[in-house]
Amino acid sequence: MNKVLIIEDEDTIRENIMELLLSEEFQVLDAAQGQLGIKLASEYQPNLILCDIIMPDIDGYTVLTEMQKQPLLANIPFIFMTAKAERRDLRLGMELGADDYITKPFTPIELLSTIRARLKKQQQYLFQYAEERERANQLKQKVAELEQLSKTQEELLLRLSEELSNPMSNISLAVQMLNLLSTNANEVPHLALKQQRYLKILQEECAREVSILNQISDLQTLLTPENIKFIRKLNVLQRNNYD
Repeated sequence: MNKVLIIEDEDTIRENIMELLLSEEFQVLDAAQGQLGIKLASEYQPNLILCDIIMPDIDGYTVLTEMQKQPLLANIPFIFMTAKAERRDLRLGMELGADDYITKPFTPIELLSTIRARLKKQQQYLFQYAEERERANQLKQKVAELEQLSKTQEELLLRLSEELSNPMSNISLAVQMLNLLSTNANEVPHLALKQQRYLKILQEECAREVSILNQISDLQTLLTPENIKFIRKLNVLQRNNYD
């Protein structure tokens, strides 16, 4: 049920509007003074505000200006009720942030149609705001997923590089040692055959490791979001699998 705040110093007009809105199943708050209207708006945050312009304590322009300073009230639809139908007065109200105005005297149908039109527009605004917020949340989630993907790619490539690089020094050292021992191969033929066989194996493994290291950059094209999810599902990237 929509809640409407009426700020009007003339008792008869205020009471008639209250009776009309109550009959149309609106919740109604009322204030005979501008300062009280601001206080009620802050406390109850109505869905719409009807405000007279000329009042004894502060005028409607001041009421609107004060409400615009409060974030919780600034976006509430605000309609001026005025007997001042001069264009400059109406323009001033709109420039201050009023959403609409209705000129006294007005009929019940005119008032209700004005109120409902503003409430409908406010509802559309809130719906669009909710959609934009949802899109922003989805974008934020997508950015987080991309950041995680990038982190996973870097993590995987780093660990692959470490896994392949660590044995390289040992392999190279073994190759060098066998090359040195091969100088005595003629003295012990049987030993020389074994050394040559091991040397060949080590040389092939060393070449294979170097080839893999040189192709690591190509793994980037394989690390798609789907593949990353699959890898994580298999716990391939869990640290305990590398310890």
